[in-house]
Amino acid sequence: MTRQIHSRNAAVQVWTAYLDNRAKRNRDGRFLVHGVRPITQALAHGWPLETLLYRLGDDPGLSSWARDVLDSCAVPAVGLAPELMAELGEKSAGAPELVAVAEYAPADLAGYTAGDPGDAPVVVVFDRPNSPGNLGTLIRSADAFGVSAVLVSGHGADQYDPRCVRASTGSLFSVPVFRVAGPAEVLEFRDRQVERGIPTRIVGTDERGARAVFDHDLLDATILVLGNETSGMSAAWLAACDDTVSIPMGGTASSLGAPSAAAVALYEISRQRRTFAR
Repeated sequence: MTRQIHSRNAAVQVWTAYLDNRAKRNRDGRFLVHGVRPITQALAHGWPLETLLYRLGDDPGLSSWARDVLDSCAVPAVGLAPELMAELGEKSAGAPELVAVAEYAPADLAGYTAGDPGDAPVVVVFDRPNSPGNLGTLIRSADAFGVSAVLVSGHGADQYDPRCVRASTGSLFSVPVFRVAGPAEVLEFRDRQVERGIPTRIVGTDERGARAVFDHDLLDATILVLGNETSGMSAAWLAACDDTVSIPMGGTASSLGAPSAAAVALYEISRQRRTFAR
């Protein structure tokens, strides 16, 4: 029989804090996962889950998906009264039927390598993202285009913020995401890749880029840098880049958002490789 909670006890207060208290998440190494696809993806990729929280009561009852997860998963389950589950959910969506309490993944870039000699892996850097939703959307695009890893530079949005996890639609669980202080760690990673026989260039997206993205050769291993949504790439990142590219626009918008710019650039990388591989 699973444990059931009907009052706002200490455990519920801890889980609620994971919604918007980044310091608490970091201290405990835990975060919340909402939604059918994110939870399904976390399970499919073997992500370490500490607890599955489910909604008690029969009005409405749990879906067949939620029941299947609870019946087939070895993760401990805890039933919460609907009003307590509502506190753990998204405010406009009512009480969720299932929420997972997940553990942080190891995040040391120093021990990470991408690809093998002869490969041309792509890694994306997002410098100081303002918005958890934008970070999650970028991670989703990175996953869609087969990116090896996403690096979040500087003190920006948290990849374990529930809004980021939701916006990634589960891609957070299939693409490694690392935090880095700045360019120095990424340059060290680039140098390690080169030493492994994988020539790698750092390419920054900038409205004053030296050439349009579709005029730049992106066939080799690439570290693609996206700047902050408000201020663009910092001077330190511009100095770290081997090349800069722009995305030509024909409308009145002053710039693309970082997730859109990433999707355009990643599509161009994919297009070039598909075109010239034929």
